[in-house]
Amino acid sequence: MIDFEVRELRYFRAVAEELNFSRAAERLGMAQPPLSRAIRQLERRLGVQLFERTTHHVTLTVAGLTLFDEAERALDAMSAAARRTRRAALTTPTLVVTAKAGVATDLLRRIVEAYGALPDAPRVEIAVSGYGEQADMLRDGRADLALLGSPFDRRGLDIEPLISEPRVAALPSGHELAHRTALSCRDLAGLPMPQCPGSTASERDYWAGRDCYASQANESAERRPDVPVSGPVVHDSSQLLEAVALGQAVALIPTSLAERNLRDDVAYRPVHDASPYSIAIAWRDCTRAYWTARLVRTAVELTAGQDGGKLAEIA
Repeated sequence: MIDFEVRELRYFRAVAEELNFSRAAERLGMAQPPLSRAIRQLERRLGVQLFERTTHHVTLTVAGLTLFDEAERALDAMSAAARRTRRAALTTPTLVVTAKAGVATDLLRRIVEAYGALPDAPRVEIAVSGYGEQADMLRDGRADLALLGSPFDRRGLDIEPLISEPRVAALPSGHELAHRTALSCRDLAGLPMPQCPGSTASERDYWAGRDCYASQANESAERRPDVPVSGPVVHDSSQLLEAVALGQAVALIPTSLAERNLRDDVAYRPVHDASPYSIAIAWRDCTRAYWTARLVRTAVELTAGQDGGKLAEIA
């Protein structure tokens, strides 16, 4: 049996992400020669080549790409085990739950209040997180549960849907589309849209309203709208709405966000074929803790009035 060392996996991940041994060594705070030796020793033990090396380029082999994915999961699992073990030793048991600021944190506060009314419920700590951070916080143990907003990154997680709502187009009040009563996703094609840092291609498709075409096999490539490649980078909903008001972009946003931000310089119009915005509660698929299950059950009862299918698996 081949055992990995945490140190080796961290070394490998650094080189795989930088694709440059010098930059990886600098990032790790070490010299390059011992880093190169450590990677070669790992390759010899595994009996595979992880990197193709030339004078000017370093690339991952097929085996290296596999270890890249596996190493991420392994390192997250080890970090999660350490964090959760420390939390279990606290004098006051604590569950950490997280959500992105806005509609999700408002919902999370209501869930936590209802949960806190249960007899002997442990203390709950709410951690407000940024765009796309929630799933990673579950995987590496910084959080026990999270509220995820569409689109979901489900890898290694169990998810229970809570609420779903339509999305609307947010437009500068003077925009030509603002004079119409309803729109389609195709009407928005090619217009600049806000870009979230670190978002994936599928996430960009969702926020641009292009995801509705992905499942239409009879939609020819020529007829599909172009992916919007321009638009200001935004970090939160307030910045997004300011970009819209200034005429720098249009956006597809949840109806509840529009209702909370009525303003003269932004017009909201329904988009009949836009996929909905959903919020789900998520936890690691290896979690079986009783109080985690109770918090999930509380969330489902508060939002839907009935238990969900996943609850029995962790109760």
